[in-house]
Amino acid sequence: MSKDTQGLKGFMIGLLLIAMLAVTACGNEAKQGNGDSAGEEGKAQKDFVVGYLNVMDDAQAMLAYEAKLYEKHGLNVKMQQFKSGTDLIKAMVGKQVDAGVLGFTNAVSWASKGAGVKVVGGAQLGFHSILVKDGSPVTSVSDLKGKKLASQGQGSTADIVLNGVVLKEAGLTSKDVQMVYVDPGQSIQSLASGAVDAAFVFEPYDSIATHTLGAKQIYEIGKVWPFPCMVVITTEDNLKNNREAVDQMLDAQKEAIEMLQQDPKKSAGLIMKHFVDSDTMTSHHGGTVESLDVIKQAIETQVFNWEITPDEVSRMQEISDMMKEQGVLEKDVSVEDIIDLSWQDRQKQQ
Repeated sequence: MSKDTQGLKGFMIGLLLIAMLAVTACGNEAKQGNGDSAGEEGKAQKDFVVGYLNVMDDAQAMLAYEAKLYEKHGLNVKMQQFKSGTDLIKAMVGKQVDAGVLGFTNAVSWASKGAGVKVVGGAQLGFHSILVKDGSPVTSVSDLKGKKLASQGQGSTADIVLNGVVLKEAGLTSKDVQMVYVDPGQSIQSLASGAVDAAFVFEPYDSIATHTLGAKQIYEIGKVWPFPCMVVITTEDNLKNNREAVDQMLDAQKEAIEMLQQDPKKSAGLIMKHFVDSDTMTSHHGGTVESLDVIKQAIETQVFNWEITPDEVSRMQEISDMMKEQGVLEKDVSVEDIIDLSWQDRQKQQ
């Protein structure tokens, strides 16, 4: 068996594990109730629905549930998985979800339509990498001219920063590249089969592809242009009528972020089932690699932060302006109008 065939087989096994868990992760929910329930210490716990995407960017939301931190902070949480940030925020506006961790661009898009959503906390600084196959002649972003690049759909956070930062700094536009818009799993599958020359993806797809396919990273935006990608979003109505529960959720996720930072191995063990259902993966070298180590690596490549700094607010405004420039927004949006950092301010006073 050739090295390429061996690597492709290993990657496909890893990809299959992700696909299987993408279906089953919806079942990893907290017990549902029809009102407040009693906590471990006999205190009433308020029901709260947290939406999330099954990606490493949302690790804090998953870990807060798996480590029982929501319960610790007085909430009876139901986790609800969505396939996209758009679907999640639609459910939030429709009052089916109380809050969620999702892309900042979703908040901007919906706020511009008067949806009444607020960014209330930080989550993760953007990690989007460009991967190529080992031995590829593409070694820099500028080499992508005339090549096929797989990425997420137009208007997504990935697409906004790809056009507004990655390609622009290399002197390219999306017209110089043959764009293939697919989901991250399919992006890597297309890279493995040779259908595209490169893939612009996030974790854990980067770590899984490098271990099982032997893919090479030629660019990672977090190292070049750090920006707040994932944030915690809720509705103005929830802040008005249920602020205590929102704060309890933020308390739990803050503790989860600290666990991700301080003990990535323990964190990986708790959230691994969201991404893989086997203890090992087939390496592109022909041996095996521990799934726990792959997920731990995916955590360690991320920068999780519950705080939104003034510099990050400025970077958010840059992204919002890019969205207007690229035609994603019909009008300018002042980012400060859609941010409520009162919980964060109280943390600093403690």
